[in-house]
Amino acid sequence: MRDFARSESPAVQAQLDRLGRLSVPDGRLGLDTIRALLDRLGNPHRKLPPVFHVAGTNGKGSTCAFLRAMLEAEGYKVHVTTSPHLVRYNERIRVAGALISDERLAELLAEVLDAGEDLNPSFFEVTIAAAFLEFARVPADACVVEVGLGGRFDATNVLEPEVLAACGIAALGIDHERFLLAPEDGVPALPIARIAFEKAGIAKPGVPLVTLEDSHVPEAEQVIRDVAERVGAPLNMVRSFGKGSITPDASAYPEPGLGGAHQERNAALANGMLRAQARLAIGEEAIRTGIETARWPARMQRLGAGPLTALAADRDVWLDGGHNPSAGLAIADAFSGPLHLVLGMLDNKDPRSLLDAMDDRIRSFTVVPIPGHAAYGVEVFGKNAKRADDVVEALSKLPADGHPVLIAGSLYLAGEVLRLNNELPD
Repeated sequence: MRDFARSESPAVQAQLDRLGRLSVPDGRLGLDTIRALLDRLGNPHRKLPPVFHVAGTNGKGSTCAFLRAMLEAEGYKVHVTTSPHLVRYNERIRVAGALISDERLAELLAEVLDAGEDLNPSFFEVTIAAAFLEFARVPADACVVEVGLGGRFDATNVLEPEVLAACGIAALGIDHERFLLAPEDGVPALPIARIAFEKAGIAKPGVPLVTLEDSHVPEAEQVIRDVAERVGAPLNMVRSFGKGSITPDASAYPEPGLGGAHQERNAALANGMLRAQARLAIGEEAIRTGIETARWPARMQRLGAGPLTALAADRDVWLDGGHNPSAGLAIADAFSGPLHLVLGMLDNKDPRSLLDAMDDRIRSFTVVPIPGHAAYGVEVFGKNAKRADDVVEALSKLPADGHPVLIAGSLYLAGEVLRLNNELPD
């Protein structure tokens, strides 16, 4: 896969330009390249503080946000690597609680790119190598690592049992299936089961594997159970807060700081991962504080006052980067009344993935391009869709009825929205 990144720092941009020139052989799978690259860098992935490794189709980034908030509430310093970034590449690498600086990022990318110049690593492989290299050098108490794509062949899956505290699998859904649905003996042909197989590929011997007992169809759950048993990973099927809380003796937890009922499930998964491991002590108060204080931009985020929201005539403006059917259901569940939808969606996604869940609530539907990316045009969505040149135009032409507006369909679009509204992730 290719990715895109821009920086206002000339030193960082010079290295991002090098990243952009990498050419990855189409269809390449496996961990050989990232292992070779890490070996040249001294195998930093073997020198990390306890790691929480999170896979899933939807919710893995939010789960990472809850993990970080809970651990930091306990007083721990936490390294975090997530993807994609929204506005700045720096968002992918958080070192002991703070986004990596431009100066350090430029040095780090140059070091990794120089070391692997003849290996032809991917954008993501370079990013993960850079993150692990810095995490091994800067003292911290824990690492939170989000899987980029799939699990079994993801560059983060070089992590070994010795550094892993727990692995988690968030909600599953159909997304990136052309990368994930390769034939595999003994795995059911049902797409969701094959996706479960790929995600469960992060399981490691002796490392707790945690997932929600009510988050998967039976076929997918059975695949996860089978993989855990074959690998020797203790499987923890935990309950979401909506079904009585994680532990039988626990009372109701506070409402998550992240919007949407589905965030209770992600908070519960983070809680379950922390309770399943024995590497770091974590108290009940830190769990509760983390649930309330976690922040994760562009996931059912109500935008604050800014240049963009000023165009919306005193109505609420919500932002979500969701772009698949499961995300559509979660978003629809968050809105009980009518809304105006501004949608920008990459042309390799299912164009109906969000619309089918929200059809009866949409009062106006505006399609916008995604700067720098191939996106669907208005003609794909039928006669009721309108076109705008950008989000600014879309918000400027909303009907004067006071209904909220939702901007959705792509994390790349979400990053542009945050930039325009001066709400840069920190």
